[in-house]
Amino acid sequence: MNHDDWLDRYRLLVFDWDGTLIDSIDGIVCSLQIASKAVCNEDVSEQRARSVIGLGLREAIEALHPELESDYVDRVAEAYKQHYLYQNPTKSRLFDGVREMLEQLRDAGFLLAIATGKSRPGLDRVLAEHGLAAYFNATRCAGESRSKPHPDMLLEILGQLGMQAQQTLLIGDSAHDLLMANNARVDAVAVTHGVNTAEELLQFNPLLCLDDITDLTGFLSHNKQIINPART
Repeated sequence: MNHDDWLDRYRLLVFDWDGTLIDSIDGIVCSLQIASKAVCNEDVSEQRARSVIGLGLREAIEALHPELESDYVDRVAEAYKQHYLYQNPTKSRLFDGVREMLEQLRDAGFLLAIATGKSRPGLDRVLAEHGLAAYFNATRCAGESRSKPHPDMLLEILGQLGMQAQQTLLIGDSAHDLLMANNARVDAVAVTHGVNTAEELLQFNPLLCLDDITDLTGFLSHNKQIINPART
């Protein structure tokens, strides 16, 4: 495979984390439901919990519970963190082939970055657990930039790495990810093993939807993939 071919347009690949590189959605949903019940005595459906994944934690809680005052948002956030970190029975794992994919992309010369709704301590912890910190040239987290779908995270990464929007590709699993890319005028590839279905994601005009994140290397090396028909 000629690595030079991979770099004919995109130089920077920006990944979401949860649901894109790591299989963590079930654990996040469970923790949001437990925290909502404990603090608000409210049963949050799986669908509602999934709909806010990708936002910063405070923004996610405010979307689930718009009636809450700030101190109660803090209480739900703390209950969520305690459950997710210490009581969550669902252990997160990298999707199969992710480590090898990142190594292949890095060795091909791409700059790699993360834009995530996780907190900085949360992202640093999981990157260390999986030994992936060295793969990424830049990362942005909730609390450091405005929450998705605002384009701040992407624009700050572009500024840090000296890249232009047309050189950048966002890879994400949620509507929030793809809206952020649209708002930053950055192309996007959607993956369907996270929050939203292909039908839902195609509404935001990604280049294509992948059922397996590791198929990204095939797309970048000009192998045949199913392109969003709205873009053809």
